[in-house]
Amino acid sequence: MFFQCTKQNQYLVEKGRVGLLNKGTKVQELNTIFSKDSIVSNLSLDTLRVDKKLFSMGDDEYIIYSKKGKKLLQITPSNQSDTLSKIKSIEIFDSNYKTDKGISLKSTFKDINENYTINNVETTLTSAMLFIDELNATVAIDKRELGLNSFSREEITINQIPDMAKIKYFTIWFN
Repeated sequence: MFFQCTKQNQYLVEKGRVGLLNKGTKVQELNTIFSKDSIVSNLSLDTLRVDKKLFSMGDDEYIIYSKKGKKLLQITPSNQSDTLSKIKSIEIFDSNYKTDKGISLKSTFKDINENYTINNVETTLTSAMLFIDELNATVAIDKRELGLNSFSREEITINQIPDMAKIKYFTIWFN
């Protein structure tokens, strides 16, 4: 009873966990966890060319692709250039990843609203950002799904989001 089917768990999304990754997972473990997939590392600090960079450094990113080339996850560590760092956030790109209530990238606003409390809605340049404290997650819905211009400055309220609006992206935070 202690072990459940790994196939199901490898795609389960919950607070502090995305599939086989959790709050305690370190960057150095990614190669082992995703040994059957491909990992692309975009590191923020290139020590050989740091003097040529004019803008502030971004976050390190570890992008996980399936062997077939499908983008699955984008992982951002808490500390840059540190393989012992734990994970800060995971952006989900594959609809196989689902919460225990069935929410995935294929879900609509109605699905989210019926299953979770939306604690806050913030407007960005291109999206309505939904905050779900129960999952420590943010879900973005493209402004075009709301009938708005992408760069509109209009504040978005929860009442303006149509039931059938689709998820643009889904991020779990490990803070």
